[in-house]
Amino acid sequence: MSNWDCKKQVDVVILDFAKAYDTVPHRNLLNKLQFYGINGNIHQWISSILMNRDKCVIVDGQSSSSVHVQSGVPQGTVLGPLLFLLHINDLPNEVRSTVRLFADDCLLYRVINSQQDQTILQDDLTNLERLRSKWGMKFNAQKCSVWLAHVSH
Repeated sequence: MSNWDCKKQVDVVILDFAKAYDTVPHRNLLNKLQFYGINGNIHQWISSILMNRDKCVIVDGQSSSSVHVQSGVPQGTVLGPLLFLLHINDLPNEVRSTVRLFADDCLLYRVINSQQDQTILQDDLTNLERLRSKWGMKFNAQKCSVWLAHVSH
């Protein structure tokens, strides 16, 4: 039986990482990949994909100057979302509330049975704000939201 069926209050926070795929620091990600046991040729291959990229913009056939890419994972690929999720994979270990990760979004929720539960959820949000700078990330406040689901008895 779900918490909703049991008529419990569930507070839900939806967090959106701003420019998520563009802001992943290459060195941090490569270090995490080694921590996860991704070494050798695969690590070198991923490193070359991340570290050896330039971008330019083409509008009406006119090209801008090429700029070296300092951070981010390749978009429009299968590898990009996977690398991003590996980058934030330790997020659930950093909070006491329940976490669900969906591409560049994070759902954080907690059943609220007491004032202490509310405090824990707030502490988790404070902790995530601290961690996002460690990860080299930002939250997009305009796309973040809070839902307080309470079913009356």
